Amino acid sequence: MKEAILRKARESAETIVSFFEESAVDLERCVREMATRLRDGGRLYAMGNGGSACDAIHVAVEFSHPIIEKRRALPAISLCTDAAFLTAVGNDSDFSRVYVDRLETLLLPRDVVLGISTSGASANVNRALQLARRRGALTVGFAGRDGGAMVDVCDFCFVVPSWSIHRIQETHTVLLHLLWDQLHVAMGEDDVL
Repeated sequence: MKEAILRKARESAETIVSFFEESAVDLERCVREMATRLRDGGRLYAMGNGGSACDAIHVAVEFSHPIIEKRRALPAISLCTDAAFLTAVGNDSDFSRVYVDRLETLLLPRDVVLGISTSGASANVNRALQLARRRGALTVGFAGRDGGAMVDVCDFCFVVPSWSIHRIQETHTVLLHLLWDQLHVAMGEDDVL
């Protein structure tokens, strides 16, 4: 068991380092664009399914309730937390509409929409990203595998090239923390971490 634990820990670390070696330049571009939009009054909307829904909630909490005292709160909303709305749309219409229906009433062109999907193929996430892009919002995706359809509906799509859901989710966690951290730096705050 010890060997398996160490092997998987090494795989995780190697996946994360390799991903950021490939993605750091695009992440910087994304962060700067997000900073511009949030400075101009935009909001961040985050969404996903299953574990990715938990990551979307994590993103919204990090942004709106920062744990570092020198960091300001930023407007961020998880679209995953309203069980009544999600189940109403899923029941009355189609589960693939749960996020797009919510964004149709909230989204402004200055906003940022973050979709998280380990496969990149989540119909409800991609449908909402398509709407956001049509409306002029900045679209950001966190995906895995080959990125799926998400690659074609995002201004910035960060694809972890792994078929292991655990390696993808572990990398997404580091990605969301770096996105949050560097966004604050891009907005003129001290690099305190």
